[in-house]
Amino acid sequence: MSKLFMFEKPMGMRDTFPHLYKMKKGIRDEVEAEMTAWGYEFLETPTLEYDETVGEASAILDQQLFKLMDQQGRTLVLRPDMTAPIARVAASKLLKDRNPLRLAYSANVFRAQQREGGRPAEFEQMGIELIGDASVSADAEIIALLISSLKSAGLEDFTISIGHMGFVQELFLQIVGTEERAQQLRRYLYDKNYVGYRKHVASLPLSSIDKQRLLKLLTIRGNRGSIEDARALLEGAQGTQPLSELQELLEILKDYGVENFVTMDVSLVSHMSYYTGVLFEVYADRVGYSLGNGGRYNHLLEKFGAEVGATGFGIRLDYLIEALNPPAATDNTALILFSAERRSEAMKLSRELRQQKQAVVTQNVKGVTDVDRFTAQFKDVHYIVGKTGKAGDDA
Repeated sequence: MSKLFMFEKPMGMRDTFPHLYKMKKGIRDEVEAEMTAWGYEFLETPTLEYDETVGEASAILDQQLFKLMDQQGRTLVLRPDMTAPIARVAASKLLKDRNPLRLAYSANVFRAQQREGGRPAEFEQMGIELIGDASVSADAEIIALLISSLKSAGLEDFTISIGHMGFVQELFLQIVGTEERAQQLRRYLYDKNYVGYRKHVASLPLSSIDKQRLLKLLTIRGNRGSIEDARALLEGAQGTQPLSELQELLEILKDYGVENFVTMDVSLVSHMSYYTGVLFEVYADRVGYSLGNGGRYNHLLEKFGAEVGATGFGIRLDYLIEALNPPAATDNTALILFSAERRSEAMKLSRELRQQKQAVVTQNVKGVTDVDRFTAQFKDVHYIVGKTGKAGDDA
């Protein structure tokens, strides 16, 4: 093996060092507890899935999929998201009685990067899926749970932008006429490239009135008057149902008492092709990109033979940690430094401390090359060395 690859990792892969692992575990435990308190049950799915099922059902671009072959020559993928695998499980095993399912997960997902740019190719997602409920009330529940989950992790200053794929799609088709042209406009919005969007609108062979309708879309924000302003952009009553759903959603979120965390953004779109209705993204200070997102995907389960509505969200744990910027976890592990002749005494003390729920490292002094440097890592040090004497403490 060449020296070049001895310490290198595949592009986009990251090591998680002990201090970061402790941070992640603490946050994960808090969020899992909150999701469980809302009645969501955790499950796990395989890391590997078939490309022709989950790979094709996923909204992740094909060039971002990690693919490999099994011994029978079938193409497998490392799961690129959790929504498609859970849809597979729900449709095949869990939806027999057709009752709404409340499922949760915490798992790593994999998306290949074309070039190194600081973006991880493997990252942990936490999220929920509410399957079998097509009502706006279900959309409100997952948004309220998302807010509650972020707060349980310690995040207080954040905003959830809410839109509706149905409204944007209807508006664009009314004005530009074809799905291909609508997709071009959606791409600018997804990339948040508003300068490019305006230039593209200016280049379109449209009337000045239609161009103004497209440009006005970018200015509609907030919870006061946004629904009415958006409705004014449409021609006729067609396409207004999504706006009525957004209005109902906002009213339900008021009942949850979380309306201050949400803001309407009717220009919001997603690159995830399976979203069909309400969708949303989470933004927080110190993070210049969405740390979580979700929405309604009523047609995804049809790919697995189940015709039910579904909605859910996912949180990027690495981005959440960046937003929280938590201090390094305090290490309360104690050290028992012992000499061989007093090993029995040291092991007895370690058992007593562990029974008191104290983390303890036992270390033979002969195995340490620099005692001062080694013991400096620990808050409490118990020296059990020499042929006689009792355990001593040195803080």
